[in-house]
Amino acid sequence: MVNNTIETQEATEIRCQEKSRGGLSYEVILAEPAPNVAVPKRPVTPGKNVSVEEIEQKLKAAEERRISLEAKKMAEISTKLAKVEEATRKKDEITNEFITQTKEQLETKMESVVEKREAIISDMKEKLKIHAQEIEKTRETLEQQKANEQKAIEEKLKIAQSLRDENIKKMLDRLKEHNTIKIAEIKTQNDQLESQKLEEKARIIENKLFTAEQNREKELQKKIEKVQKLERRAELVRQNKAQTQDMDGQQNAIASSG
Repeated sequence: MVNNTIETQEATEIRCQEKSRGGLSYEVILAEPAPNVAVPKRPVTPGKNVSVEEIEQKLKAAEERRISLEAKKMAEISTKLAKVEEATRKKDEITNEFITQTKEQLETKMESVVEKREAIISDMKEKLKIHAQEIEKTRETLEQQKANEQKAIEEKLKIAQSLRDENIKKMLDRLKEHNTIKIAEIKTQNDQLESQKLEEKARIIENKLFTAEQNREKELQKKIEKVQKLERRAELVRQNKAQTQDMDGQQNAIASSG
């Protein structure tokens, strides 16, 4: 009998290469079909002749076995490729699901953080508004106190002037018999002393009021600067939120394009 086993010159080769993160590329190289392989000839048995028809039938059978073997190999390769594709598909599904869940969790956390920041900023603004109202009330109270003190000073000056005039009149009544020049000198000295005392009191009160006004203005300026600083922080938070949304949009676009 003739040996009908036909072998290919090169084995079928499958090459695997990682093209990108999370993806694999497979290259299947099939062996070239064997050229006309010489079938070993069976030694001719004496007394028995092999006809051309028998040789052709054996060659045809050998060719059919070769084709069957090639088909079997192709089926095995197809099965392996199907398994590889299924594994890749499952891996991609798991990766996509992980990315989606992670993105949703990050978005939820970002929304929670932004809401908390906005609530804190809103609360701080409300407190600053109330504080500013209290400052305005304090300013109005100080203005009223200043006006009342000024009015009281004027009343005291009027009373002092009245008392001074009354004292002078009494002194003049008592000193009618004295020399006119002496009376005038005493009156002048008394006027100067009273005037100096009143001026000194008025100067002290004005200094106190001026110091209180300066302190009030400094306090108001500090509160205004604090409000402006908080507004700048709130603006930075809004800008960061907008940038985060832009970055998410760009990442979505990149993921979609990928």
